[in-house]
Amino acid sequence: MSEKWKKSIAEAARVQRAVLDNGLTVLVREMPGYEGVHAVYSTKFGSIDRSFTLDGERWDLPAGVAHFLEHKMFENEEGDAFTLYAKTGANANAYTGFDRTSYVFTATSHIPENLDILLGFVSRPYFTPETLAKEQGIIGQEIKMYEDSPEWRLVFGVYANLYKRHGVRDDIAGSVESIAQITPEMLYACTEAFYRPQNMVLAVAGNVTMQTVLDACARAHIPYSGKTVERIVCDEPDEPPAASSEMRMAVSKPLLGLGFRETPIAENDLRAEFLCDMLPDLICGGTTELYRRLYDEGLIGPDFSGEYLSVAGATCVVFGGETPDPERLRGLLLDEIERVRRVGVDPELFRLCKNAMYGDLVRDLEGVESSASSMAAMFLRSVTTEDAAAALAALRPEDVNEALRTMLLPQRSTTVIIRPI
Repeated sequence: MSEKWKKSIAEAARVQRAVLDNGLTVLVREMPGYEGVHAVYSTKFGSIDRSFTLDGERWDLPAGVAHFLEHKMFENEEGDAFTLYAKTGANANAYTGFDRTSYVFTATSHIPENLDILLGFVSRPYFTPETLAKEQGIIGQEIKMYEDSPEWRLVFGVYANLYKRHGVRDDIAGSVESIAQITPEMLYACTEAFYRPQNMVLAVAGNVTMQTVLDACARAHIPYSGKTVERIVCDEPDEPPAASSEMRMAVSKPLLGLGFRETPIAENDLRAEFLCDMLPDLICGGTTELYRRLYDEGLIGPDFSGEYLSVAGATCVVFGGETPDPERLRGLLLDEIERVRRVGVDPELFRLCKNAMYGDLVRDLEGVESSASSMAAMFLRSVTTEDAAAALAALRPEDVNEALRTMLLPQRSTTVIIRPI
C-alpha cells in the first residue's frame, strides 16, 4: 500500500474515541455537510452466547434469548420507545446476529432527544411474565415466517450439518419451543451480564459533534457495573460434518446448499477473514468463467452466491441458490475448487476481487449509516479500518493458493437440497 493511499484511508477513517468512566466506548465520526445522523448502540451478545456465569452463578439459555431480548428492550414502564421516536421523526430499528445485538436510529433533527431515547430504553430493562407471554406469541409468528423461507431453511440446514453443538446451528430467533422457556429472571441476568457499558459501544456518524454525544451519555446516568461475567464456550467436536440432508418445501425449483467447515478464525485475524471473504468470488463469482457457464446453461440464476460466516468457534464457507439440477451443480463446484487448487488462482481475477474489497472499505466511509455501522462492527472485532486496509494490501494470490491446501475440502463439506413438494 502506498503512503498516499495510507494517508487517504487514515483521513477518511478518522474517528473520535472516548472511553467513559462507566466503561462505555463512544466512537464519533463528525461529517459536516451531511444532513443525517446515524447512531448504533451495540452489545457483544448474540444468539451463540448460550452459557455464562454471572457473579459465579451459571446460566444456560435456550435458543433465541438474544433476539427475544432485543424485542423486549424497546418496552419499559413508561411505554414503547417507537412511540417516542415517532414524536422526533427518527427512523429506529434493531437487529440481532450470531455475536451481537444492535439498536439504531437515523434522524435529521432532534439529535440530542433521539440519543436520550436510545440510551434510555436500552439501559433500563423492564420485564414481566405478562409482557413476556405477549412477546412469545409475536415472535412465534415471526419464527413460523422464517420457517416458510426456503433460503433461510437452506442456510441453517447447512449450519446444522456442519456443526453438532455450536450455536450457529440454531435459528437466531430460536424455536417456538425454545422461547417458551424464557423467563424474566433469565432476561434480567442477560442484561446484567451483557448490557453492561463495558461490553457495549456507541457509534455515531453524521452531522453531529462528539460533545453532543458525550452530553447525552452524561444525561443517561448509566452506572459502571462491577459484575463478574464469564462466557462459557461450547465444546465443538472436531468430527466430519454430516454429509448431506434433504427436505421438501413449496418451491418451484430445487435449492442447493454446499457448505465447508473451516478452522475457526481468531477475533482479529483480518488476513484470514479476507481470504474467506474472497474465496467464493474466486470460485464462482460473477466475473468467473464458471459463473458465466452455469448461468448460460440455466444451472443457476442471479440469486446464486457464495458467502462466509466467521464467529467465535465457527468459520464456514457456503454456496447456495436455486438450480434445476443440484447434483450436477454440486459436482461442477467441487470440480472447479479442485481445479483452482491444482493450477492456482487467476491473478487478474484476484486483482479484481481485491479492488472490489477496497471499494467496500471506502464505501463504508461515505454514508452516515455505513460509517456508524462499520465503526461499531470493527470495534466489536477489535480492529480498525486502517488495520483492514493494511491487511488487504498485503494479500497476494500466493496466499489464496496456500489457503486452498487446507480449505474447501470435500471431506469437510456438507450438501443440503430442498426439493419441490
